This record gives sequence, C-alpha cells and structure tokens, in this order.
Amino acid sequence: MSCRLQFLAVLGLLLLSPLLHAQQVLTLGVSEGTSGGLDHERVMAKYGRLADVIGAAAKTKVRVVLAREFSSLEEGMRTGTFDFVFARPSDYPARGIRDHGYQFVASARPEGQCVVITGKSSPLKTLADARGKRWVFPEQESYMSKFCAAELRDQGINIMTERHQFVREQGAVVFYIDNGFADVGAIASYSGPGKALAKTGHRVLHRSIAQPYFPLIAGKRVSSEQVRAIQAELRGLPQTAPGRDILQTVGIDAFDTDSGEQLKRLLRWLGQ
Repeated sequence: MSCRLQFLAVLGLLLLSPLLHAQQVLTLGVSEGTSGGLDHERVMAKYGRLADVIGAAAKTKVRVVLAREFSSLEEGMRTGTFDFVFARPSDYPARGIRDHGYQFVASARPEGQCVVITGKSSPLKTLADARGKRWVFPEQESYMSKFCAAELRDQGINIMTERHQFVREQGAVVFYIDNGFADVGAIASYSGPGKALAKTGHRVLHRSIAQPYFPLIAGKRVSSEQVRAIQAELRGLPQTAPGRDILQTVGIDAFDTDSGEQLKRLLRWLGQ
C-alpha cells in the first residue's frame, strides 16, 4: 500500500471512530427477583423508556436484557456482560459493587423496610411484646428474611432462638397470621402484602431502618461523567409528565442518587 493510501486509510478510521463510539450499544440487565414473572416482551415494555433516558444521558444506545434467574444476573455482573444492572433484591447490586467493580448510580424511592406485623385483633402492642411468640418469616434464604433478621438482631431479638417458621411467599406470612398459625410476621414494605396493610388492617409493630431499594449500578465501560449525566436525568424525572409516566410504569416514585454509601454497607449489615 502506498503512503498516500495508508494516510487515507488512517484518516478514514479517525473520522469513523466517533461514529462507531456513538453507535456503541450498552446493556441494561433487569431483574425483579422471584416476584417478577416477566418475559422479554414485558420487560421491554416496562423498562424500555427508562433505558432510553439512560442512553440519552450517556449519549449511547442502551438495550434492555431480562435476567430471569439470579444465576444469570450473577454471571452477567461477573463477566461484565451487563453494562448497567437494575435489580432487586438489593444485595445483588451491592455484590456487583463489592465484587465486580460496578459503580452506584441510583436507587428507587421509596426505600425498602422490614415491617413486623400482627393481626387486627392481636393483643400485641410493641415489638417487645412479640418476644416468645410464634413468628413467621419469608423463605429462609430470601433477601427479606435476612433483612428482617438483621433488623431484629439490632433490636435485640435473635430469630433463631424464637419460635419461628419460614414460608415460601410473603402472602403466606399474612395467611399464617390470619388463620392463627402465627402471632407475628415479617414482610417487605414494597411487597404486595406490605403495600396493602392499610386495606387489610394488619397492625404494624415495627418498621426497620430504610435500606436502598431496586438499585441501579453501572459497569466499567460506563464513565464517571456518564454516571453523573444519568443521575441528573433520573433526578429530574418527577418534574415532567413523561418522566412521571416512566416512573409509574416502572413502579417507583423517584430515584435517589445519594444512597451509594449505604448500599456499600448493606452486605456487612446483613452479615454477608
């Protein structure tokens, strides 16, 4: 190849480089945990516009990918296949930051809490009254069961020395209380039963400290400048009608960009 042709080839690559960068496609791995039940079409409909907001802020294209199983979520973070992860339960994004080099971007509002409840006609009035009673928790290996155990530990209650049982679904916690199989139970504030407490009339004995819910994290291919631009866009969503519509579709009230340090401390608090 002549020097002139070499020069033209190099010049062409230099001119093409910004275009190639602009056309780079990043992936947003989404997981709703065991309660999601989404398929690919539904996840696109639910999170596609949020991905567009993230992509516009980062000046790139963002493609939504459903992480249906926790194993695929873990693998996507371990290999860096997911450039962004928007996932619950929160311990998975927390591990993405601790173990796989991800950066915090935002978490959802309202935050998550463990809610300790009892029946409408229960004589129990305080958390202290629940000592020695029959407890029911979500599945033992679930995030919320570990969350509640950590909170109760801080309140001086060791769930393993209490009379306790674990059930598969959080709805079953309410069922056990309603049908006299347990005196007190623990559920997530953001679960279906947790959101319906005002309607069902179950009394709340205790609400835990709030922890980051549904965090969004970014991988190594996302620059700190892009993260800051994304955060600014996410904070502004409640201020416009299209933004509020996106939040409603996703099922949250707003994004919080100040809870990164708390998310980093989450695993230690859980004892992991």
